[in-house]
Amino acid sequence: MVEFIRKAKTVLNILLGKYYTYHIGRYKHHQISFSQEGEDMLLKRIFGAKKDGFFIDVGAHHPQRFSNTYLFYLGGWKGLNIDPMPGIMASFGDTRPLDVNLELAIANNNEEQTYFQFNEPALNTFSEEVAKEKDALDGYRITSEKKIQTHKLAEVLEEYLLPEQSIDFLTVDVEGLDLDVLKSNDWGKFRPQMVLVEDLNRYSLGDFHKSKISTFMKSKNYELYAKSFNTLFFMDCTAIDFSR
Repeated sequence: MVEFIRKAKTVLNILLGKYYTYHIGRYKHHQISFSQEGEDMLLKRIFGAKKDGFFIDVGAHHPQRFSNTYLFYLGGWKGLNIDPMPGIMASFGDTRPLDVNLELAIANNNEEQTYFQFNEPALNTFSEEVAKEKDALDGYRITSEKKIQTHKLAEVLEEYLLPEQSIDFLTVDVEGLDLDVLKSNDWGKFRPQMVLVEDLNRYSLGDFHKSKISTFMKSKNYELYAKSFNTLFFMDCTAIDFSR
């Protein structure tokens, strides 16, 4: 019996070794990204091996899918996730219990606005213009409309952030009303080192001065640092050492 167990363990170890070599070992040089366009990889390069950072995610969408922040959560960071989709914060609570997870809508006015929900939740938006553009496009469709109270970002941060909490990065993705979210912040009091914003307009690299988002961020003393297909990265030049 002892000999049988010994042989069984040997066979099991061989099988596990082959499994690792084939299914896991071949990926040991890969990097895992949860972002839609690899934004978390660029952020990881910027912030290096920092283990105790803090982020704010407006339009968080999902705790893992298309998330610019989940990779950092896995690395020990904590943050504030905000999204208005009814019921979505239950999954955030299950997957990311160490974060503060808020089912709230952010805008530059405190008022009720119409929230358009799609069969693809990543397209949910308060922008009627964007909703009409996406409705019936490539199989996407509006499935419901709901009136939801909006809040200014500065007011939410005032309530939920600890005094003197530094913010490593803010990411904003709200399908067309991203500038509205930016305008609702108090940039003198809540000043992230990096700001990621979706800009659905198409500009060449030489024409980003035409972007309303870029113009606004420049007025707040942020400079365009990088971009992915839809996301612009802005930096506060006084906050990060980019010499490394």
